[in-house]
Amino acid sequence: MSQVNLRFLGSGDAFGSGGRFQTCIYVDNGKVRFLLDCGASSLMAMKRWGVNPSLIDIILLTHLHGDHFGGLPFYVLDAQLISRRTRPLIVAGPPGVESRIRDAMEVLFPGSSHVQQKFSLNFVELTDGDATTIGPLVVTPYRVIHASGAPSYALRVECEGKIIGYSGDTEWSEALIHVAEGADLFVCEAYFFEKKIKYHLDYLTLKNHRTQLGCHRLMLTHMSDDLLQRLHDLDIEWAEDGKSVVL
Repeated sequence: MSQVNLRFLGSGDAFGSGGRFQTCIYVDNGKVRFLLDCGASSLMAMKRWGVNPSLIDIILLTHLHGDHFGGLPFYVLDAQLISRRTRPLIVAGPPGVESRIRDAMEVLFPGSSHVQQKFSLNFVELTDGDATTIGPLVVTPYRVIHASGAPSYALRVECEGKIIGYSGDTEWSEALIHVAEGADLFVCEAYFFEKKIKYHLDYLTLKNHRTQLGCHRLMLTHMSDDLLQRLHDLDIEWAEDGKSVVL
């Protein structure tokens, strides 16, 4: 069984709280390299942490908000013009993922979505509850509670015998129990410490459900300034930009 290395290239929220890059998690097992989400600042984060964008095989998106997918127009343009990518790229996400990304490309760089790339760019739409094989990965999305103009998912990813669960953005949902069950690592958002807002989780709610999450390791991400100022009060591990985890 290969070692799976995970690194938080970005662990921040939409507003760069704490000076953190937006959501982007890099996973490499020596055979496949993939991203979990690709927020607007992700290309900068890759270059900050020494990750070669052209070597990434797959990008998995939880939902279609800019701080989770908005890095794709920059990523694709870099692949075309800078890294001169030739290896195929798969982007998988909720229904409508291709049209949303192409629309974003046109808003940011008019005409860019119609340029013929020297690499194949393939889109996969994920369906709630259906395990989908993408290269060597098995990806199972679970619909969660977060308005984004398309279904929002938490993802359960099987890679070389290891399981990574990732909540994306959501308020508490029973779906998280399925995503976390038996996972070697479950990465979960905790936006506020105790304040409850629609579509997001707070730390105390997550802590109260901790016994229902059958994961081996739990790590918090996507934290606002409110939670970042109270890290000393947490008894759950949290992510930081650049932090590495070996599974």
